[in-house]
Amino acid sequence: MTDPLADYAKKRNFKVTPEPASGGTPGEGALRYVIQKHWARQLHYDLRLELEGTMKSWAVPKGPSFDPAQKRAAIQVEDHPISYNEFEGEIPAGQYGAGKVIIWDSGYWLPVDDPNVGYRKGKLKFDLYGHKLKGRWTLVRMRNRAKEKQAPWLLIKERDGLERPIDEFDVLEALPDSVASLPPVVLPAAPEPTSEPKEARSKEAPSIKGAKKASLPTSLSPQLATLVETPPSHPEEWQWELKFDGYRMLARVARGKAQLFTRRGNDWTARMPDLAKEVQKLPLRSGWLDGEVLMLDDEGRPDFQALQNAFDGEATQHLVYYVFDVPFAEGRDLRPLPLTQRRNWLRSLVATAASNRIRFSEAFDAPPVDLVAAACQLGFEGVIGKRKAATYASRRSADWIKLKCDYRQEFVIGGFTDPRGSRAGLGSLLLGVHDANGKLQYTGNVGTGFNTRTLTELRERLEPLKTRKSPFADPANIPHKAHWVQPTLVAEVSFAEWTNDDRIRHAVFRGLRQDKPAKQIVRETPVELAPLPSTSGRRPRAAKGSSPAQVESLEITNPERVIDPSTGFTKLDLVHHYAQVAPLMMDHLKDRPVSLVRAPDGIRGELFFQKHLNTGRMSGIKELDPALYPDHPALLAVAKPSGLTSGAQMNVLEYHTWNARHDRIDRPDR
Repeated sequence: MTDPLADYAKKRNFKVTPEPASGGTPGEGALRYVIQKHWARQLHYDLRLELEGTMKSWAVPKGPSFDPAQKRAAIQVEDHPISYNEFEGEIPAGQYGAGKVIIWDSGYWLPVDDPNVGYRKGKLKFDLYGHKLKGRWTLVRMRNRAKEKQAPWLLIKERDGLERPIDEFDVLEALPDSVASLPPVVLPAAPEPTSEPKEARSKEAPSIKGAKKASLPTSLSPQLATLVETPPSHPEEWQWELKFDGYRMLARVARGKAQLFTRRGNDWTARMPDLAKEVQKLPLRSGWLDGEVLMLDDEGRPDFQALQNAFDGEATQHLVYYVFDVPFAEGRDLRPLPLTQRRNWLRSLVATAASNRIRFSEAFDAPPVDLVAAACQLGFEGVIGKRKAATYASRRSADWIKLKCDYRQEFVIGGFTDPRGSRAGLGSLLLGVHDANGKLQYTGNVGTGFNTRTLTELRERLEPLKTRKSPFADPANIPHKAHWVQPTLVAEVSFAEWTNDDRIRHAVFRGLRQDKPAKQIVRETPVELAPLPSTSGRRPRAAKGSSPAQVESLEITNPERVIDPSTGFTKLDLVHHYAQVAPLMMDHLKDRPVSLVRAPDGIRGELFFQKHLNTGRMSGIKELDPALYPDHPALLAVAKPSGLTSGAQMNVLEYHTWNARHDRIDRPDR
């Protein structure tokens, strides 16, 4: 019998490469899949599907896409052992496939029909349940040309309600990192079909102007808020809600059955069965709700410690779910609608609920500064501001902002100290955040905010994680005798301030976070919202000094014209973006020939390159010596920051530079 791994073994020297030679545990109850990001001679993505005792493998040069129009080439390569699912590392130089490999995505795949028959016939249709990839996909084998040694296939995303245009969402750019440190994907016991049967849908779908019919997605990522220090300059454009001290939770309702998911997509329905039943009491046959799960104290204030204790003890029957948005409802996609319109529908839905455990998060009509003060006095974290006209976007957005009562964020636990005196458990936790290079930087200790039970339980959880090596990048600067632990637990901590040497002062432990991965914890830095100039009248001007770039007065035609329909991003937003980033961009633009990508009708209209000043002039953009490009009009260069904003006024989205300066054009320097 032919060994299916013979080609795999023939190409590798297992005395040199860290790749596994064989082995691996088959998926239990479902077939496993993995996609590895591979920096070999060229960056590509390796798709591997468990089938017939091995991992059938394809090299996908451009990687997967949620856009069905992006039919990605997939070149079949040799079978790999199942143990390759867990391989991350560096394949040494001189070995086959030399280069870095990370686990970019992993999970389970469920074939629609007999996968063995489909594989032999060259057409595999399947559903993916991964950290990043969801929904239905197809692999189709193409006709093999005479000179091709490896069978060419196409990897295609099916239209199931989860597809997204590439110009709206590029999963490779949005989610570039490894998932190896994340908990395994939990496969639903009985996955819902990607589209609702007609007889299961409401015959009287809600009459919401502008809401289009759409299949109910099997998964959904929440919109996240941006931390700011001061309220926006146009308060009338915003609404304000309390910032709850709980767990972000999304509820999916299909055919009257409710499931509860964390912001990372983990199914927590089994951990909150009573709350799921309360959601099912809503007069909603299908849809997605977005909100926060809380445990309230006797005075009705959120108690994060009690919330954590409820989950640790599985006593979740008293949880309360505050809902504040509804991205999908009754067979319709509500995400493109304005926030106020979505919330009006949601308010009427919750008003009919028979349960007091499903509550609507009301907005408050008061100045945000006064609301922050009141929220802090009541024991809340702060307030959330949301732009009234904003659509719902599954990412962090400046359309949702948060103002906090004090400094408060998540930290990775990298170690702990022993208790002193009569104290039990531990003395303090050593905390850190990841820097831009992914290294864990020490930020200080937290030794208050614990009770006896918490101290004991934390010590029990930390003991199995103890390690001899410090997880911090520079442990020599840590002035405490410590026990090091693997950096997998996340603590939520409030504190007074950051010091000049990047340490936190007067820290108070609030609880462990089970809904956020340690790898993603970084220092949360407030941003300053760019003030918007007045848009009254036909030709508004961007005021001088309205951004860090000190923009010249600029007439902006059609400032409210939407450039990107998926986000509502306008021409005025584009001008302000380039005004803000100009100081950084000029280092890369100055003195270099540049080509402009213009989009007069937005990103979904016709795009074209411009290399010359065909018509008119743009302030801050100059023509270069015609001798650089003989027999052609003069090339362009961005001479000063105002060139970026005047370009944006002329619908320029992108600036593509040469790799050499115009005064040394024959000597590329990057």
